[in-house]
Amino acid sequence: MAIISNAVTIADAGAFSVSLGSKVHIKTLTASSSATLSFVDGSSDVVLDSTYPIYKFEFINMHPASSTEFQFQTSTNSGSSYGVTLTSTYFYAYHTEADNASGLTYFAGGDLAQSTSFQRLSRVHNDNDTSCSGSLTLFNPSSTTFVKHYMSNFNEENQTYSQNPYTAGYFNTTSAINAVQFKMASGNIDSGKIKLYGIKDS
Repeated sequence: MAIISNAVTIADAGAFSVSLGSKVHIKTLTASSSATLSFVDGSSDVVLDSTYPIYKFEFINMHPASSTEFQFQTSTNSGSSYGVTLTSTYFYAYHTEADNASGLTYFAGGDLAQSTSFQRLSRVHNDNDTSCSGSLTLFNPSSTTFVKHYMSNFNEENQTYSQNPYTAGYFNTTSAINAVQFKMASGNIDSGKIKLYGIKDS
C-alpha cells in the first residue's frame, strides 16, 4: 500500500511504520490514608493476566502516615491472601545533602529467602516534604511454567540523604500471579499514586 498525493507517491509499503506505543495504561490508584492499595485481575478494570507479558507499576510521591518501609506482595488466589514464597536481593546507593557521605551497599535487612513476608521496596519518612517514587516491573505473571521475576528501582528522600534502593527477586511459584498489593510496614499510606501499565509484546 502506498500514500499518494496529486499522483506523487509520498511513501510506499515498508517505508515507515506508526507505533501505537508499547506501554498501555491500565489503572491508577490514589492513596488517601489507605491501609493497602491492591491491583486484582478482573476487579475494577484491572488487567493482570496473559494480555501482556510484562507489567510495570509506577509510584509517585508515596508518603506514609509514619516513618516506615513501603512494601509489596502478590497473590495466586485473586487477593484472598498475599504471601507467595519469595527470594530477593536488596542494595542501595546514597549521598547526603551536605556532600559528606556517599556509598553503595548491599543491605541484608532488605532481602528475603524463601519467605512469604512482604518485600521492602523503599524506606520513607513522614516529614511533610518527604516521599518515595519509583517503579517495579513484574515479568510474565500469568506463566504456569516459570517462577515470576521482578525488579524495582526507587528514590527516597531519607531526611538529609538521597537514597536509591534496588531490589530484585522471584516469586517461587508456577501458579499464575493475579493480584499485587502495596502497603506500608506500619500505618497507612497517607498519599501517593500508583499507576499500572501493560507492556506489549514487540
